[in-house]
Amino acid sequence: MAAGSQQYPAGALYVVATPIGNLADLTLRAIHVLALADTVACEDTRMTQRLLQHLGLDKRLMAVHEHNENEAAQAVADALRAGQRVAYVSDAGTPGVSDPGARLVRAIRAAGPRVVPIPGASAPVTLVSAAGDVEAQGFTFAGFLPSKGGARREALAGLRRLPGAVVLFESPHRVEDLARELAAIDPFRLVTVGRELTKQFEDIDTVPAGDLVQWLAQPNRQRGEFALVWHAPASDAQASSDELPQAVQEVLATLSEHLPIKEAARLLAEATGQSRNRLYDQALAWRQARQNGDD
Repeated sequence: MAAGSQQYPAGALYVVATPIGNLADLTLRAIHVLALADTVACEDTRMTQRLLQHLGLDKRLMAVHEHNENEAAQAVADALRAGQRVAYVSDAGTPGVSDPGARLVRAIRAAGPRVVPIPGASAPVTLVSAAGDVEAQGFTFAGFLPSKGGARREALAGLRRLPGAVVLFESPHRVEDLARELAAIDPFRLVTVGRELTKQFEDIDTVPAGDLVQWLAQPNRQRGEFALVWHAPASDAQASSDELPQAVQEVLATLSEHLPIKEAARLLAEATGQSRNRLYDQALAWRQARQNGDD
């Protein structure tokens, strides 16, 4: 009754989010629209057929994936002009979010038919909600990074400069490489890693980037699909009010023994994203305490 309380016009494309793991996350509206649809366009007909079987539905399927999306859009547009309701689903999650769907939606909008979003599961939003990143004022969804070294390093360098959190996807065979890259950029910046989100063996944890390789080294932790939240850099206000991480304190103590305090604070701030003023004040306080002790 709740799902059917609004109109679902014919001749419209319905962009339907499907579960990222747990079938129970399929919304009532998604089930209602899939039941109403004359045709279900989908990324993988085999996976979508299994989903429809769970729901007791038998629908005409049309393959629309990354390799034929532009061409298949014409067939979808023809079906819409004939008055059909067409639902589009990707393999998991929200179409067009690191999945096929964006080109199809653009083509249908350009052709004139209505596009109706049916929201639901989305891995980036799911993980951000569990990350607890109080510093982030919004986030950037970067998805999968380029696989080639130069483009990959350039992408990470650009993302590092952003003030908010960054959501990344990574495959199991490359996640350890990503962990090492994040640690090299800033070992103290927090990362929330989500493995097998919403599934039986879901694993979510927040660690400094420098500890992520060790986290992944635990049994079975390099299996499944990964999403990661690279937390926002700590603001000056937050950094000045919180105690410095132990690892930062140890490096600061060593640097300040061999360099002027101002220089030590500058170098460590650039490396860690900590507040330069906070680092300077801490090193100065240590030096004054030592001097008072000598007196």
